[in-house]
Amino acid sequence: MRLANNDMDCAKGGPRPLRIGIARCLLGDAVRYDGSGKLDRYLRDVLGTFVEFVPVCPEVECGMGTPREAVRLVGDLETPRLVGRKTGEDWTRRMREWGEARLAELEREDLCGYVFKARSPSSGMARVKVYPEGGGQPRYDGVGMWARMVMERFPLLPFEDEGRLNDMGIRENFVTRIFVMRRWRDLLAAGLTTGRLVDFHTRHKMLILAHNQAAYREMGRLVAQAADMDPEALACEYLTLLSRALSRRATVKSHTNVLMHAAGYFRRQLSADERAELSELIETYRRGLVPRIAPLTLLNHYVRKYDESYLGGQIYLHPHPVELRLLFHA
Repeated sequence: MRLANNDMDCAKGGPRPLRIGIARCLLGDAVRYDGSGKLDRYLRDVLGTFVEFVPVCPEVECGMGTPREAVRLVGDLETPRLVGRKTGEDWTRRMREWGEARLAELEREDLCGYVFKARSPSSGMARVKVYPEGGGQPRYDGVGMWARMVMERFPLLPFEDEGRLNDMGIRENFVTRIFVMRRWRDLLAAGLTTGRLVDFHTRHKMLILAHNQAAYREMGRLVAQAADMDPEALACEYLTLLSRALSRRATVKSHTNVLMHAAGYFRRQLSADERAELSELIETYRRGLVPRIAPLTLLNHYVRKYDESYLGGQIYLHPHPVELRLLFHA
């Protein structure tokens, strides 16, 4: 399997910014078929404070003008053609030839994720209309031509479209994954060793457990064999498992279990009243009455107060910048 964005070569340049591929129209650029943009203010103004965007408009970049004739997908789901809605002009070959060259460029960008344009015939990652040859009612389960090329070339990257990112749970999951990917790339840039992998795995333990306990156990077995494995094979297999684990959204129940596990580290330091307060706050979160930031804030307070170094190193307690406000939903 290809390591996304040539991971093992990152050591040549060292750590780089957290770069995210994005449909250019989502940044407000007037590149849509009708000469408009589709600005997403959260992506540009909030997430954009912490990431470096790599904007792509496949339709403009493959040679279509702005404004232009709208295009649609026609044919079978797996290999549809990209054609003009009115003229039937076929853009399939030009899109694919341009796309192969652009993918080669993206491999050098060290991407940590990609945000597509929902339902676009070129940039939609799911639920795209595909019309049958000869006319008739479309299916609604296609994939945009460019989006398919990106996801096939970089299968382990976090992907979303701006429509799905309106769901706060999906948004948090995506942002968590891109920050994990940046830390993973930094690890590879430093050079993959058994010790560094053990440290990375340890720091992400509670985060992974909140998403997928079975995957965490499988990853633990892999890490135990790390010293006997080829580094590139090890990196590929670990990243595959990590991506699988984090692609499953954490639930209130799984978060509650991890929060209770973290609270257990203070059973000797806390007074009876403090233990009761922490337990009650976790239970209040479980019932949906307060957001997760509430018990996390109290846990982080105790981490500093009692100098709990193991918990202090857990990514779960601070998975992404608080300014993104992703821990404020129930």
